[in-house]
Amino acid sequence: MLLADITRTSQAVAGTSGRKAKVSALAECLRTADPGEAATVVAYLSGELPQRQIGVGYASLRDVPPPAAEPSLTVPEVDAAFTEIGAVSGPGSVARRRALLAALLGRATRAEQDFLVRLLAGELRQGALDGVMAEAVAAAAGVPAAEVRRALMLRGTLGPVATAALADGVAGLRAFTLEVGRPIKPMLAASAPSVEEAFAKLGAEAAVEWKLDGIRAQLHISDGEVRVFTRTLDDITSRLPEVVAAVRELPVREAVFDGELIALRPDGGPHPFQVTAARTATRTAKNTEPVPLSVHLFDVLHLREPGDPPGGDLLDASGAERGAALVRLVPEELRMPRVVTADPQRAREVFDEAVARGHEGVVIKSLDSPYTAGRRGAGWIKVKPRYTLDLVVLAVEWGNGRRRGLLSNLHLGARDPETGGFVMLGKTFKGLTDELLAWQTKKLRELAVREDAHTVHVRPELVVEIAFDGVQRSPRYPGGIALRFARVLRYREDKPATEADTIDTVRAVAPRTD
Repeated sequence: MLLADITRTSQAVAGTSGRKAKVSALAECLRTADPGEAATVVAYLSGELPQRQIGVGYASLRDVPPPAAEPSLTVPEVDAAFTEIGAVSGPGSVARRRALLAALLGRATRAEQDFLVRLLAGELRQGALDGVMAEAVAAAAGVPAAEVRRALMLRGTLGPVATAALADGVAGLRAFTLEVGRPIKPMLAASAPSVEEAFAKLGAEAAVEWKLDGIRAQLHISDGEVRVFTRTLDDITSRLPEVVAAVRELPVREAVFDGELIALRPDGGPHPFQVTAARTATRTAKNTEPVPLSVHLFDVLHLREPGDPPGGDLLDASGAERGAALVRLVPEELRMPRVVTADPQRAREVFDEAVARGHEGVVIKSLDSPYTAGRRGAGWIKVKPRYTLDLVVLAVEWGNGRRRGLLSNLHLGARDPETGGFVMLGKTFKGLTDELLAWQTKKLRELAVREDAHTVHVRPELVVEIAFDGVQRSPRYPGGIALRFARVLRYREDKPATEADTIDTVRAVAPRTD
């Protein structure tokens, strides 16, 4: 398959907002791919590299050579080039990677160059996420979408699933099983604005668990050997010896647990998220002692106790059954705090306690729901306090894909009462409807003071109400902090910039750093 075929499909997918149209375009492209190319095609159209990281940063993507006149690059050639670039190491590696990248881009047409640059930069936002791609694979292979989703859950990545579906249909998909030692995609939670609304959705007795701002982890145990995987399915076992030690002696022959790992202060409150996240890094800062992570298990997906026959998958068991198995096998100090209740008021008390201790909120879980890995089902509902701020737009970046030609990514600032200026807290393009995108493009062009190819800098006059999940330390921004998961709620044309929230207000919700 030519890269040009993928590029055209990407443009078609980005140019439509309809899910069915996206699925149709993706499926048509997949039908023309050879089975051996399917995994790579799926990865590219999903905005991912099969190699994950190849050592190419933004600086390497600035100088693009003149484009080729006609398309000639094939998918295997591009994949091989990325593999070669990723394998470069040692002295002179930066220059060598840039030379190989320039050689690849020099063979690409203008449209292909744009696609490859956005793919490498992680900016290929076209709406072809796992759910849409899974439907496209099913349509291309002529198999039920449920079979593809099940195989994806068990394999953890869509590329091999697409290869099996296109080559062998349903039989190929049913060959995927849960294997201890191979991570699967985690079950995700939907959201509700309040505990009461979450209970109204579930309509029955439920488990109410603390929601921690830690590392989602899947722990696989087999005859005393432990492996730890992140929610992105990366193996971090070697970096977390204390986690391995904590679960190694559990009375199981085989097990797969789902849980959260978090760095806690002596008083039981959480360290800032970066302290926890630093434990997954391949390198730690010099002269720093790593903060140990505490284990909080909340689900069990597979279980074989000593003497049990082969088998033991619990994915289709109810939440109540899985919860009972967890309580039976795991001591309380290794379990997530949990209360089973039918009373929303009792659930509210659990929520208040979790938040008071510095945690994110709660997850309310159906006792009837199976473990639907990789999907935001109705069985789990998270409830977090919603913080909002009135911030000032300092600049805005031009959008990509279906937002091309529109001002999209907002640079957000809080008012500095000491200087009268503004302190940047981060960026967001989330929460913007088509109507808001069109409105802000017109409005912000009117406020422009200068612009370049990517960014329009504006007079700091427009106030926007932003919802966010928390504040984290960040060396990228002058205030040393940044908003987490910021999204636009509405514009506040009724409010002047002089009444926007101050940097002191933002710091008041920042995590403790001691």
